[in-house]
Amino acid sequence: MSTAGRSWTYRDAIRSALADEMRSDPAVLLLGEDVAAAGGVFKVTNGLLEEFGPVRVRDTPISEQAIIGGAMGAAMLGWKPVAEIMFADFAGVAYDQIANQLAKHSFLTGMQVSMPVTIRLANGAGLGFAGQHSQAVENWFIGEPGLKICVPSFAADAYTLLRQAIQDPSPVLFFEHKGLYPRRDDEGLPAVAGPHGAVVVRPGGDVTIVATQAALRCVVEARPELERLGVDAEIIDLRWLRPLDIDAVLKSVVKTSRLLCVQEGEAMGGWGEHVVTEVVRSGFGYLDAPPTLLASPSVPLPYAGGLEKRWMPSAEKVVTAVQALVQW
Repeated sequence: MSTAGRSWTYRDAIRSALADEMRSDPAVLLLGEDVAAAGGVFKVTNGLLEEFGPVRVRDTPISEQAIIGGAMGAAMLGWKPVAEIMFADFAGVAYDQIANQLAKHSFLTGMQVSMPVTIRLANGAGLGFAGQHSQAVENWFIGEPGLKICVPSFAADAYTLLRQAIQDPSPVLFFEHKGLYPRRDDEGLPAVAGPHGAVVVRPGGDVTIVATQAALRCVVEARPELERLGVDAEIIDLRWLRPLDIDAVLKSVVKTSRLLCVQEGEAMGGWGEHVVTEVVRSGFGYLDAPPTLLASPSVPLPYAGGLEKRWMPSAEKVVTAVQALVQW
């Protein structure tokens, strides 16, 4: 199914990807809290129960351990389970299963057992759900070999990359930003560029800006002001954190000589730190200014709307950080 020219929301793209995979492969099943009768707490799975029935669209107990354990067992029996974690923050309840069992099971069985499990996680801040339901937790898992981590920013990518994740014989954590569910793709966005790898959202020559998901939207919103200030920014959407396409970032930095990473969540232990480290390690000679990481303050995410907004990346913060880089 082509995504070219479609005007759909991020939510609709994910639902379409799930439905199309379930139609094309009877081994694909969906399980999670309220994914069936209620159609998902964010209405992403609405209508799937009616089409595919209760065997392939299963409501589970309120237990992340049961969801991930059930998905692993189903995979061992030949299914391709898609497990939903209603709020990504709750992945911590099943962290041992994800990091110690799911990520390593194929290796511990000498590759005799594959784990084609996709875990969909509703991620990120901006909707006022407070500190235990709003975190961007992809950084909890980036250091775990055996996992692939996908962070789509646009509807077209959400559709294509989710279908690729479900078809992948390895476990994939598929992070869906809650703030993007109602968003539609903007005009002129790039075509999907392969199953993995970063993509240049906007070309430029003065500074490389790397971001994902809602933070990437802030960068795109900042571009007109940067252009007004005479700054030609190249914007890169990573799309995947494991495997990480550092070569695409280095190629851009060779051209621009400046790097800004924009990350939702605190800096310590995040993907932004890793990108900065790799660019310094492999591209130090091309840099005309210290690479910069724009991240959230190192405090629990506040509930109050004004404080939450101040905690998150914004177009204004991006402009300020870029101005400092180009004036170095």
